[in-house]
Formats: sequence, C-alpha cells, structure tokens
Amino acid sequence: MMTDPVADMLTRLRNAIRNEAPFVEMPTSRLKVGIAEALKREGYIWEFAEIEASPRNVLRIDLKYGQYGERVIQSVRRVSRPGRRVYSGGKDLPNVLQGLGITLVSTNQGILSNREARAKGIGGEILCELY
Repeated sequence: MMTDPVADMLTRLRNAIRNEAPFVEMPTSRLKVGIAEALKREGYIWEFAEIEASPRNVLRIDLKYGQYGERVIQSVRRVSRPGRRVYSGGKDLPNVLQGLGITLVSTNQGILSNREARAKGIGGEILCELY
C-alpha cells in the first residue's frame, strides 16, 4: 500500500528526468492529473494522457527537454508530507529561485502554481517546488 502517492509521482518524474526518458507512466488519480495539468500550464511538460489499462488506469506524462537536450525540470522537491502538512495564505506563497521556479499549491479551486494562486488571492497546501 502506498501512503504518499504525490511523493511517488514526484520520484518517478525525478528518476525519468535523470535517465532522460521521453515519458513516464504511473497509476492515475485525480490529484496526479491536477498536478500534470498545472505542469503543462506552466510549460514544464509537453503533454499528459490518461490511458485505460487493467487493473488500473495509467497516467502518461511526456517530458520536455530543451533544443540541445537540457532538462526543463532541474529539481523536484516535496514540501508538504503526510507527517508534516505545510499551508500558506495567498499573499505568503513562497517564490522559488526568485520566480524562476514554481510551487504547486492544492487549493479549493484545484492544483495551481504559486503565480496563479497569488493572482487569485487564495492559499492552500504547498505540495512541491520545481525549477
């Protein structure tokens, strides 16, 4: 039994990027799809798709690399964990690398980046940081 599916997703992403894989697959959930949507909106991945499979559906994320093979995602770090939840208000959301990275925030309006959440003035649970 997996106790932290978000950490599993981020670890799969991190490992695939280190291996320079073109895509990564993982079991799907609504939370993981929300994270993938936020990554696509912010330009960190090319595309994602839910694939019907047995016994469980699979989320496939096509990773993005630069023109010369440089990694778009350099680092992924889990912030809020099951044993230590981290929350922040809309005005207090942290900047990653002074705006060069993003923080993904779980809000009542879905998974948003820190830029989107700050523009809407809402806060929530800080899931992870990427740059």
